Amino acid sequence: MQIRGTLIADTFAEAFAMTASRVIVSAESREWAQIAGQVASGYASSVIGCDCEAGIERELTREETPDGFPGVSLLFFGFSRDALEKAITNRVAQSILTCPTTACYNGLPIRVGEEKRAISIGGQLRYFGDGYQISKQIKMGADSKRFWRIPVMDGEFICEDRFGTTKGIGGGNFLILGKSRAATLAAATRSVQAIRRLPGVLLPFPGGIVRSGSKVGSRYRKLKASTNEAYCPTLKGLVPSALPDEVNAIYELVLDALDQATMKEAMKMGIVAACGEDIVQISAGNYGGKLGPFHFHLRDICAGLES
Repeated sequence: MQIRGTLIADTFAEAFAMTASRVIVSAESREWAQIAGQVASGYASSVIGCDCEAGIERELTREETPDGFPGVSLLFFGFSRDALEKAITNRVAQSILTCPTTACYNGLPIRVGEEKRAISIGGQLRYFGDGYQISKQIKMGADSKRFWRIPVMDGEFICEDRFGTTKGIGGGNFLILGKSRAATLAAATRSVQAIRRLPGVLLPFPGGIVRSGSKVGSRYRKLKASTNEAYCPTLKGLVPSALPDEVNAIYELVLDALDQATMKEAMKMGIVAACGEDIVQISAGNYGGKLGPFHFHLRDICAGLES
């Protein structure tokens, strides 16, 4: 199978279950909302070495935020609800509570009967108010929501009490194999731009792109993961290589999504955007089906798109 001259490898991306939450951050200006979102989701590229995987999902207009201010939507993914609660609480406390003019709201519905799946964020941060915090219950349709008003030096920090969680998927991926670094990076950038138009998906690595593809384990016992030498162009001839002769650069896109349908659509959009001149092949990383239960076969995802 080829798309615009780029071979789609007969392989699959292997993904695994995660717990996800959506955090809405608003501020009096677009700039402050972006700053809060960027800082709160910093150093969250991989749960291998971070407390969660997180990033800005999209920018929100005044009509899309609960308080009518500009905002951003953040997605957070963790291996468990407890781990996610701790990570989000710490990040909201350090990077959103501290940021001028911000407020913080739940971005996922908490359905009747699923209250135990919600995590406490404002309910923990309220103690920063040192007894001066105020609780406010607001009736919103059939639901009632609790918010905390915490006094700070520019007024009040408003934070919703509880945040919804859902079962998500982490570790979706595909590899872009190109003839040069410039061409491959341009293709990866096109992929990121395409995927970011889709809600419900996260590209947690810097700029959405991974240069340091890894394998499980290392010759150094303390390391959980190390460089995947079979995909390092400078090691061709020194190690068993997985790269065609004409490939001189590889970039990986790693994706987290709220559901399987979103993951498939995001991978399809990204793969199609990457294909073209000087891109030799699109492949994916897997562990033979031993890592996770979600297998996204590239050729199935791209069926009917041959050109």
